Amino acid sequence: MFALGSSHRFYLYDGFCDMRKSFDGLCGLIGSGMQRQSTGGEVFVFLNRSRTHMKLLHWEKGGFVLYYKRLESGTFMPPNVKNGELSWSDLVLMVEGIQVVKSIQKRRFFLP
Repeated sequence: MFALGSSHRFYLYDGFCDMRKSFDGLCGLIGSGMQRQSTGGEVFVFLNRSRTHMKLLHWEKGGFVLYYKRLESGTFMPPNVKNGELSWSDLVLMVEGIQVVKSIQKRRFFLP
């Protein structure tokens, strides 16, 4: 099934990616540049230098899925992230071109 959601973990590659890279090249960046395992089920997000192209690489049962988006105008604005990890809402805002200038997230009860 081709679907991503808030249940996945998303990691933004720190740096720029050559968009000619495909599955094997992106897996190499994940292993060498991010020190992560590409087959762990996380979703890895890559941007080109001009931030007009985005690739998402995801391992699903049985193989890799590669999502690719090219903007006809405008750029992707990556959010400030900790340890390269994006939230689902950050990814959706980035894909939709929405930049939050100021936001305050109120504390909520969390049961561990």
